[in-house]
Amino acid sequence: MSASQTSSDTPTLLVKIFGKDRPGITAGLFDTLAAYSVDVVDIEQVVTRGRIVLCALVTPPPAGQEGDLRATVHSWAESMKMQAEIISGKGDNRPRGLGRSHVTVLGHPLTAESTARIAARITATGGNIDRIFRLAKYPVTAVEFAVSGTEPETLRTALVTESVALGVDVAVVAAGLHRRAQRLVVMDVDSTLIQDEVIELFAAHAGCEKEVAEVTAAAMRGELDFEQSLHARVALLEGLDASVVDKVRSEVRLTPGARTLIRTLKRLGFQVGVVSGGFTQVTDDLKERLGLDFAQANTLEIVDGKLTGKVVGEIVDRAGKARLLRRFAAEAGVPLAQTVAIGDGANDLDMLNGAGLGVAFNAKPVVREAAHTAVNFPFLDTVLYLLGVTREEVEAADTHDEQ
Repeated sequence: MSASQTSSDTPTLLVKIFGKDRPGITAGLFDTLAAYSVDVVDIEQVVTRGRIVLCALVTPPPAGQEGDLRATVHSWAESMKMQAEIISGKGDNRPRGLGRSHVTVLGHPLTAESTARIAARITATGGNIDRIFRLAKYPVTAVEFAVSGTEPETLRTALVTESVALGVDVAVVAAGLHRRAQRLVVMDVDSTLIQDEVIELFAAHAGCEKEVAEVTAAAMRGELDFEQSLHARVALLEGLDASVVDKVRSEVRLTPGARTLIRTLKRLGFQVGVVSGGFTQVTDDLKERLGLDFAQANTLEIVDGKLTGKVVGEIVDRAGKARLLRRFAAEAGVPLAQTVAIGDGANDLDMLNGAGLGVAFNAKPVVREAAHTAVNFPFLDTVLYLLGVTREEVEAADTHDEQ
């Protein structure tokens, strides 16, 4: 019987090899097994700190040869200074349960206690952990759990509270082909893509930074209507010379990891855009510098070389950001379910909740509580781990481009 026909009552052998890793172990084991005409049903191999665990699930050898197979495998393992274990049984792995998710956990550090409690909470929802894989070891430790048996929304609800208590970030994403499909990522700008609030940079040149910062903070917490607060803040800029635009552009500081995030997303074939309650005078420059596909923001009115204290055109507010996400997705030919939105303020909430995955990045409490997931580390490229991209893949791509 072929491996593809293995049923739950078909005899199988689980061959487990473990010890110090070195080249040739996998080939050597299967060369040894090949002499007994077995079929491979499943393989799993893990290497951790130079120690390998290799498991092969195979069909039994012809009648009367199992004892010889066992002796030969043990003898080969001993010659490789490895240990072997062979277990008789029936069938393959049990089918994975309905409801499949990728659970990404970010910690700095990732403690044994937090890992235990996350695993226990997954089990409590009826989920089963099928596989665990490390995505990154720096600047944060990121691991991914493949979970089955419980719906993603149920899992997300159960893990959000636990993650806050443990001081780790947890993201739950439904498994499926869409995770590998072309996607659109749309980011907020101020305090997300960049470390600054652009209007405060302008205000510093107008001598009213403190007043503007107070209004900005209240608006981002959701305490003030965004459009009203925008007009009030911009009015304080009246009379500034237009040359200040170039000065502000030079003062903008990208968030650590921003270039890596965008560069990697573009390599993956994703389209990337920004929406901002800030100003096109800055976002247009960012679009050109970073190779973004989309950018939309408010526009400061400039007349006779001076800022008038007004904005012109359509206002990009909370509802406007969600509307632009939908427009960018339509233009990119990407279903809304395959979009990712990243933001930090209350005016990002509609966009975050409208996307397939909404990520609250170093966000205000009201935003963290409402978004699909939160990242509370100051590195924007950690978002890549939520998409299943490993640090090694990012670095390998960077090295390839440098050659």
